[in-house]
Amino acid sequence: MKSFRARLCFSVIGLAFAALPASAQTFRVEEATIADVHAAMKAGRLTCRVLVEAYLARIEAYDKKGPSLNAINLVNPNALAEADAMDAGFKQKGMVGPLHCVPAIVKDNFETIGLQSAGGSLALKDFASDKDAFQVKRIKEAGAIVLAKSSMAEWAFSPIETVNSLQPGYTLNPYALNRSTAGSSGGTAAAVAANFGLIGLGSDTGDSIRGPSAHQALAGIRSTMGLTSRAGVIPLNLLADIAGPMTRTLTDAVIVFQAIAGHDPADPATAAAKGRKIPNYSGSLVAGGLKGARIGVLRQAYERDGEGVDPDVVNAFTAAVDALKLAGAEIIDPARVNLEGIRRNPDAGTCMGFKYDINAWLASHGARIPMKTLDDVVASRKFHPSVEVRLLNAQKAMPQGPDSDACKQEFAYRKSFGDAVTKTMDEMKLTAFVYPTWSWPPRLIGDLNTPGGDNSQVFSPTSGFPAVNVPMGYTRGGRLPAGITFFGRAWDEATLIKLAYAYEQATKHRRPPESTPALATP
Repeated sequence: MKSFRARLCFSVIGLAFAALPASAQTFRVEEATIADVHAAMKAGRLTCRVLVEAYLARIEAYDKKGPSLNAINLVNPNALAEADAMDAGFKQKGMVGPLHCVPAIVKDNFETIGLQSAGGSLALKDFASDKDAFQVKRIKEAGAIVLAKSSMAEWAFSPIETVNSLQPGYTLNPYALNRSTAGSSGGTAAAVAANFGLIGLGSDTGDSIRGPSAHQALAGIRSTMGLTSRAGVIPLNLLADIAGPMTRTLTDAVIVFQAIAGHDPADPATAAAKGRKIPNYSGSLVAGGLKGARIGVLRQAYERDGEGVDPDVVNAFTAAVDALKLAGAEIIDPARVNLEGIRRNPDAGTCMGFKYDINAWLASHGARIPMKTLDDVVASRKFHPSVEVRLLNAQKAMPQGPDSDACKQEFAYRKSFGDAVTKTMDEMKLTAFVYPTWSWPPRLIGDLNTPGGDNSQVFSPTSGFPAVNVPMGYTRGGRLPAGITFFGRAWDEATLIKLAYAYEQATKHRRPPESTPALATP
């Protein structure tokens, strides 16, 4: 049964009908893929302007009206002009690149020339960088148009809800308007799931590509640390920060991922990628990718003391494991990583962290930015009450730099953790691990008391190894999305993509939310 708000939104859809371009009758943007768009353009059935207009009409109808998802901070005022230029260039030279005229939803912590990049914080309202984040630059070079900047949990602090001081209210889950989006990239996830754009960019320190993707039936890729640049992304903790794609299909995520992967001199972490041959990841999008794979069920990631696992999630994950078997995989259950003796030294002190990283980022912008230090942010009082404790605790921290003993011990701990993962995989001859991305369905908005269920904070962020989320099915009578994570060796994204794609194609769980249906044409 649809919620009251979901039913209510249908009464205002008619107001948006006139905004939908008549020429869009020949092409439906809902659930469209990059391949669909490009095929229609080559066939003369679609222009870049018409595509952009169609997505803008959906944002107008559904973001602050109807279901009022509240996923968008601002729309690019130059989007239509950029689309017109793209159309003119297409007539002369054809497509710009693999993301030609792909309207992108970009999280508010990515610096974007000419557009506010505030990290969800009123303290940075109206700050617009004079440069693009590396990943924004890369997708633009491949032909994408930044259509809108999305809402996010302020400073990316929360993995469980999307609320900030920059705009009123929570971002709503389009699958159930009283449910959360799972955290800091929730605005990107809600917008992409609701077909406000063709692709999205998010960031993930502990969860926030994979969690929001799981909660909104999307594909999301968290890369190996060092394969993708974080330059120009407002930092939360550079020890674990990753940025990457969130899309409705894994194929589209791979196209974006191919465009953004590689060395960036502005991000020292990517030195490990310098000179490394970047695979053609689309080569992993093949049928039968699970045949012969040995998949370990990583119960350590989701069977934790004190929280449990929701029965609906257990059922969905059991069905997912059965689907893996049916597709030809051998299941090893359980597959436990031996972490005995691998511990942080509690007396080592703080290695970098939010205070260290945000102060460096603020200082890099000099006079352009209204805040110069974390102290300025706290003194401004321009933040949501829910992040005050985090800001105050960060302010009290005594961080040490990357050459300190604290950081040397931190780096050693993380390396030992990754070595333990690799050793387990080698000894058990595993191709990858799997586990439910969250152990519980999306929470009711504002609920911070019932079990959360986030399973993403430990293995990938600590090891620096890659993880891919794809839809796993639905809970609560088929209403609330759930996701499955494929986790594996460093630099082995190609294998994880192959496995996740085979599962995605075998199950086809993705479906659009009912709260944001297709707009009727005039």
